[in-house]
Amino acid sequence: MVQFMERARKRNLHGNPITALLEDVLGCKWSWRILREVRNGVNRPGQLERAIEGISAKVLNERLRKLQRHGILERTEYPEVPPRVEYRYTALGQRFFAILGEIEAVESEYARSGRTATR
Repeated sequence: MVQFMERARKRNLHGNPITALLEDVLGCKWSWRILREVRNGVNRPGQLERAIEGISAKVLNERLRKLQRHGILERTEYPEVPPRVEYRYTALGQRFFAILGEIEAVESEYARSGRTATR
């Protein structure tokens, strides 16, 4: 985590590692979808791949590793046959629950208003 904070400070003009984390992680559509699925209880790689339409195994694994490096998710390996891996939010990741909830509330409100997003 300390290394991440140092790298984030160097990349971010304001020296705020949380801003850098938000830009780097939540700015990615795949990371955002992974975080939502883990929050909803989907925590195994195969389940995530099936739950997120259009994501490849390669991209999923890259995003999971990135979320681990940022300290948002932790990986647990179980010594079973066949091997089992699960991802869960870390303590820092738990703090994002409130942010995710607020964003989803804004999305729902926006959808109820009948507006369409422009790109």
